[in-house]
Amino acid sequence: MSNEGQLHVILLGAPGAGKGTQAVLIAQRLGLAHIASGDLFRQEQNSGSELGEIARSYMEKGLLVPDEVTVKMILGRITDPDCAKGILLDGFPRTLEQAKALDQALTEQGKGIDLVLYIKVSNEELLMRLSGRWICRNCQAPYNVVELLPKVSGKCDHCGGELYQRPDDKEETARKRLDVYFAQTMPLIEYYTEAGKLVEIDGGKAIEAVGEDLIAAIGVRIGR
Repeated sequence: MSNEGQLHVILLGAPGAGKGTQAVLIAQRLGLAHIASGDLFRQEQNSGSELGEIARSYMEKGLLVPDEVTVKMILGRITDPDCAKGILLDGFPRTLEQAKALDQALTEQGKGIDLVLYIKVSNEELLMRLSGRWICRNCQAPYNVVELLPKVSGKCDHCGGELYQRPDDKEETARKRLDVYFAQTMPLIEYYTEAGKLVEIDGGKAIEAVGEDLIAAIGVRIGR
């Protein structure tokens, strides 16, 4: 484990792999701070911080936020009190360059990534999940025609809101999203494999079974 008894974990998974769902469950169960890069951008911008304003200036022009800005945000976030036990990074790093920048910055603080969990799901299964995904317009609760149907067709179980399919979940767009993800992420998987930090988890199982496998993998790494 990293210095100061903190655990630093990265969760990787293609769109449709269930990464977001699992990240929330693992963080709650193990008392880790769940750090999703998208949420972090919004928080920094809402707070009016200098880094948030820098990020906003890029995003408003339709440009990618530079890696060093994102890494600084994450380094600042992991000093917060709720990160005492450790962190679970979700959505970052996305590229090999980001992974190297993160490693360098953590090393300078005497820290490091302890474990990278990769939820692996076949392309066919990912496409089926993505093209079958529907979202509530009101509360954003997710549904899926494969394994999570609403009780009443077209209506949210939680708030009764209308369910709709996002444009980027339609099959043609989903294929493109997956192509982009794997082009960016395969070098990342190789990088962490060579570093001896990557553990592959079968994401084709039921949600609960995948969660148990993820928890078990973390337990092995920290000696529980």
